[in-house]
Amino acid sequence: MSVDEKTVRRIAHLARIAVTDEEVPHLQGEINAILSFVEQLNEVNVEGIEPMTSVTPMVMKKRQDGVTDGGYPQKIVQNAPATEDNFFLVPKVVE
Repeated sequence: MSVDEKTVRRIAHLARIAVTDEEVPHLQGEINAILSFVEQLNEVNVEGIEPMTSVTPMVMKKRQDGVTDGGYPQKIVQNAPATEDNFFLVPKVVE
């Protein structure tokens, strides 16, 4: 797979990168080199290999999902400049 000048300009436009006419051939070569490297990865035999997220086997640390504190909303909002029904009152910022 290779890209043409039109595709390079489209990629630059989507990435919001200003590209001059002199830079297009260089970028075209760079993108084609990247794509050829990615095509080489298709030649690697990965049959029987499990997908992994790390180079070392590890188990994600998890904790019990439970309420450990709370039940005193009056104390939480007591220093707030303005409250209503144990909620913080803030000024309107969007109309």
